[in-house]
Amino acid sequence: MPTHHSHTPDGQNDETGTVSTGRLTAFVDAAIAIALTLLALDLPVPAGDTTGAMLRSVPDHSNEYLAFALSFVVIAAHWRAHHEIFRYVRSPSSRLTSLTLAWLFMQVLMPFATRVITADGAFPPRFSLYAIMQVLASTLIALMIREIRHEHLYRTDVPPRAFTQSRVRSLCLAAVFGASVPVSFLTTSTGAYLCWLTAPLVLTVAQRVQNRAPTCD
Repeated sequence: MPTHHSHTPDGQNDETGTVSTGRLTAFVDAAIAIALTLLALDLPVPAGDTTGAMLRSVPDHSNEYLAFALSFVVIAAHWRAHHEIFRYVRSPSSRLTSLTLAWLFMQVLMPFATRVITADGAFPPRFSLYAIMQVLASTLIALMIREIRHEHLYRTDVPPRAFTQSRVRSLCLAAVFGASVPVSFLTTSTGAYLCWLTAPLVLTVAQRVQNRAPTCD
């Protein structure tokens, strides 16, 4: 009686997991691309009948242009953080997919938050909305890493400290943006934005401290 060849369950699971991870990553990439496109569509167009008049109108929209640049960098940083951890994901769990969708919700809201932060009106609430969205997005990245490690969803070729570095960066960014919320109510808008500029310093210090610690991954 002939013996029929069949794939092993482990092989099927690995293949299915790889396909699921690829589909989820592709969906994230598409949504991020749309968010960046919507961000650009909101840019005001310089006005004027002459070249000089158009150039003089550019400073009138400087806040919008700076907000666009900031949001582009922020979205790109979040996208990069997501890719850095998902490159090692073997198979996403239902919870990991839900966390990713919640994180993606923050990204697609970024064009709206950018319009809010550049609108006229009370500064602290508008600034806080933007900052809180960054806190939530960064926290969700940290929760994804926790889910990946807790449920052993990662591949065997993960470098030491890979997840730890991403988690530390996410938590540091969440702390910086979170601290800027009360600062926006207590100081001027300049002071609140300066709080965001401390992020590179905080990340550098955290990285140095982490490098001196023993590997725990």
